[in-house]
This record gives sequence, structure tokens and C-alpha cells, in this order.
Amino acid sequence: MGKFLIITGIVLLLIGIIIQYYGRIPFLGKLPGDIRIERENFKFYFPITTSILISVIISLILLLIQKAKQ
Repeated sequence: MGKFLIITGIVLLLIGIIIQYYGRIPFLGKLPGDIRIERENFKFYFPITTSILISVIISLILLLIQKAKQ
């Protein structure tokens, strides 16, 4: 139970750091494949490539955590 709490805390810390410095990471949200439409009174932004990249990174982290438990 203790290891789970430590890992959860580290993951939450990393998520907090990413949220805090999101605007300062130059490539995050501006990757090829991110959809951005800007008109006079309308803005639409869908970061699909960024979402896929973050999903892959989180999946790899969880896989490493799972392998470390075994």
C-alpha cells in the first residue's frame, strides 16, 4: 500500500508540474496534426496529436510501474 501511495504522489506531482508549465513547453499543443481553426468570432482547437503523445507517454509510465511491481 505504501508503494502505491508513493507512486500516486509522484504521478500527481508530475501532472501538476506539466499543468503549471504547460505554456512554456514549446512543442506541446503545437504539433503537426493538432487542429486549429480561427475565424472572426470563432476559435476551435483540438490537440489530437498532442493528446495521442500524452496518452502514449502515460501508457509507457504505467507499463513501467506494472513491470516494476512484478
